[in-house]
Amino acid sequence: MRHLLVTGGGRGIGAAIVRRAVAAGDRVSFTYRSDDEAARALRSDLGDYVLPIRSDVSHDGDAGRVLSEAVEWSGPLHGLVNNAGITGRTSTFVDLPIDQVREVFDVNVVGLLAITQAVVRRWRRDATTGVVVNVSSIAARLGGANEFIGYASSKAAVDAITLGLGRELAPHGIRVVGIGAGTTRTDIHAEAGDPERPARAAAGIPLGRIAEPDEIAATVLFALSPEASFITAATIPVAGGL
Repeated sequence: MRHLLVTGGGRGIGAAIVRRAVAAGDRVSFTYRSDDEAARALRSDLGDYVLPIRSDVSHDGDAGRVLSEAVEWSGPLHGLVNNAGITGRTSTFVDLPIDQVREVFDVNVVGLLAITQAVVRRWRRDATTGVVVNVSSIAARLGGANEFIGYASSKAAVDAITLGLGRELAPHGIRVVGIGAGTTRTDIHAEAGDPERPARAAAGIPLGRIAEPDEIAATVLFALSPEASFITAATIPVAGGL
């Protein structure tokens, strides 16, 4: 039985990853920022196969505590899924608050680096292997013009981390894979102040619709699996043809 750590696992894509992993027989520690109700509901549904850990990944000092709690609960990690992420409010570039960009980078980039470093250090210390999956966005390639330039640039950084870290850790048997998610049916767009965005985005997607969270989760689980054993330092697009 594998033990996975999923950041931002309480809702949306993260919750879909947690549910799919448990269905596959894994035990999952997951972090969540503030939605205690959603975390409790997931724990109620999945029982002792999951451990919710309240944590704000933008506080990089939290990484060691999160890892310690996870390992104490269910032993060494076999995989880390960096799913936690925010977009900030929808904005054109000229109106984009720089403080918002800092917050987005603290969560999407610095927080990802901090927890990944803690996990990789443990794997290297114990001379073991594992898989890191970074949930990125197709926005890294599309640029986010008139909407999410700060968010898109943070995800471009995530793609660069996937490439560089995947190559650095390959000799140690540690794989790093990115998932370039397209527009997905979650509440992230409403939180960004644009609840109608998914409906507009669907018109420009070759497959003619947005993704469901479980479709992104399925690719995450594939990336974690032995079937993906020769994939590293690469980001897999799951974006309906974009």
